[in-house]
Amino acid sequence: MSRQPLRLAIIEAAKVLAEAGVASPQADAEMLAAHVLGVQRTRLPMVPLVDPLTIETYRRVVLQRAQRVPLQHLTGWSAMGAITVEVGPGVFIPRPETELLLAWALAKLEGVHAPLVLDLCTGSGVLALALANARPDATVHAVEADTAALAWARRNVEARRAAGDSPVRLHHGDVTDRALLAQLEGQVDLIVANPPYVPEGTAVPAEVAEHDPARAVFAGPDGLDVIRPLVATAAQWLKIGGSIGVEHDDTHSEAVAELFASRRVFADVVSHPDLAGRPRFNTARRVSTGGPAAR
Repeated sequence: MSRQPLRLAIIEAAKVLAEAGVASPQADAEMLAAHVLGVQRTRLPMVPLVDPLTIETYRRVVLQRAQRVPLQHLTGWSAMGAITVEVGPGVFIPRPETELLLAWALAKLEGVHAPLVLDLCTGSGVLALALANARPDATVHAVEADTAALAWARRNVEARRAAGDSPVRLHHGDVTDRALLAQLEGQVDLIVANPPYVPEGTAVPAEVAEHDPARAVFAGPDGLDVIRPLVATAAQWLKIGGSIGVEHDDTHSEAVAELFASRRVFADVVSHPDLAGRPRFNTARRVSTGGPAAR
């Protein structure tokens, strides 16, 4: 059978995905084509014709995406910073918006020698691993409560270790537990957190509702069931001058800022927007010991 134009197959796929309500049909069609062909997306123009079996395989994965199976479940990976990690059922899929939290964190670590970093609600471990990759002199700890997600994180940590990265130290625990990682009290230079924060009952895309673990997405009636105690617990880990960045729902900017401002150990509370201009994460700096009452 004759070979067929890849370009036409991608146009057809993008149309199918658009009709299915996929948010980024053209980009997803191209990513899936690159996945099936085993090439980088930027190399697709170098593959003008493909065989019928490849077209059949491509159409099959496109139909899965049209059924709102996440793109990352089909490709098997997700990127953050300069690295990729494996993802799939049972672990939260990293979002592009978290790249902004990563950029802020790396900027905060400039000039800090051999920093101690803590990643809370690590999920696949991608944020912790991206930080460790960018700062090989850092000691990075990462915490996850869900055992299925932790298994993905362990797999990714081992893969990055094999690639020569500084290993991330994983911990199975609840980030709201005041006794967690007591050995790090007052020593951490930087904390990052991408906790569950969507209010229960909120309508979410099919990819989230049907494939992301609910525990990694929803956090009580107001979405703050994890962030509220996390802010209190984080204060005990940070050293004086240490900083924290917490990703949140775009309706939470003022509420999270108030949580930080209500504790006198924190100052310089700032809200940061995502690329669409929506409030996406809040940061603060620890400025005093404050005593037990302030913690």
